Amino acid sequence: MYVPKESQPKQGGAAKARDGEKGGKRKIVAQNKKARHDYAIIDTFEAGLVLMGTEVKSLREGRTSLTDGFVQIDRGEAWLHNAHIPEYHQGSWTNHSARRKRKLLLHRAEIDKLESKSQETGHTIVPLAIYFKDGRAKAEIALARGKKEYDKRQTLREQQDRREAARAIAAAKRRQRG
Repeated sequence: MYVPKESQPKQGGAAKARDGEKGGKRKIVAQNKKARHDYAIIDTFEAGLVLMGTEVKSLREGRTSLTDGFVQIDRGEAWLHNAHIPEYHQGSWTNHSARRKRKLLLHRAEIDKLESKSQETGHTIVPLAIYFKDGRAKAEIALARGKKEYDKRQTLREQQDRREAARAIAAAKRRQRG
């Protein structure tokens, strides 16, 4: 049966986001830019985070750091270590420890893949970002291989060359118009 578009029920914002994009909107809380500089990213995964209530409130304030963080597979479970989520300033005796280890929620196949790959020499699992997706805290983690110093310099040189080329193109376009 055909229903005219005007009489169809309207969807809310969250439903539109789920329909339009895979997974809805992401509100990034923290990023680990140093990880992208120090490691060559091989594969990325999205993992749920098991958090206490005060940790969620502290994350919503946007105060967290991933610079020293790493992921470890222990007895078939993934754990996020050294991610700094500061204590909630309005919390009481229920406050959390700032650098406690936090469980990551992944599918069994993903955990097995991460575990086997991370045991290869030079590979590690690093957190790239923590964000909220549809109201739930998520962590983007990556299987990565450490870069050598010359690889880091090469990456920086390529970025600088791309920036200079973009500036030159923009300047040429401005001269054509003006």
